[in-house]
Amino acid sequence: MSNPRKDGKQISELTNGIIDPVLARRAGINSALLGSWDEIAGEDFADCTRPEKIAWARGGDDGSFRPGVLTVACEGARALFLTHAQGELIQRINSFFGFAAVHQLRIVQKPVYQHVKRSRPPPPLKGEAARKLERMMQGLEDEKIRQAIARLGTAVLGKRDR
Repeated sequence: MSNPRKDGKQISELTNGIIDPVLARRAGINSALLGSWDEIAGEDFADCTRPEKIAWARGGDDGSFRPGVLTVACEGARALFLTHAQGELIQRINSFFGFAAVHQLRIVQKPVYQHVKRSRPPPPLKGEAARKLERMMQGLEDEKIRQAIARLGTAVLGKRDR
């Protein structure tokens, strides 16, 4: 019998294979840069910046590679601080790529993250639904897993009652 873990692929591998060509064509970046941005930008700028695209320069007459310009979205007044630290950030970006990929940052002031509107937690279960969930969780010893299953079960069983 074959091992399903060896035959299967992680979802990140599948999505990166789909997303990377689109990002490369539209923005000149890849998901590895986006995924590693927090480490590249450092704690000072990870929460207020996001890479948007790299405008790659055309090669010289001899066909040599020329570094590009990275457009970085930055929130509010932090853009001023980013302007002063852009030399260090360019070095970090080039270290990430392993070659001089970027020679300049173009900083654009705009919101970086969409604020997610959180919904209210579902009301606690009552009656038979609460007893059913409790029976399903019997034998779970890890408290964190119990809490997670309880939240999930409350949401699922609560929707069935409505």
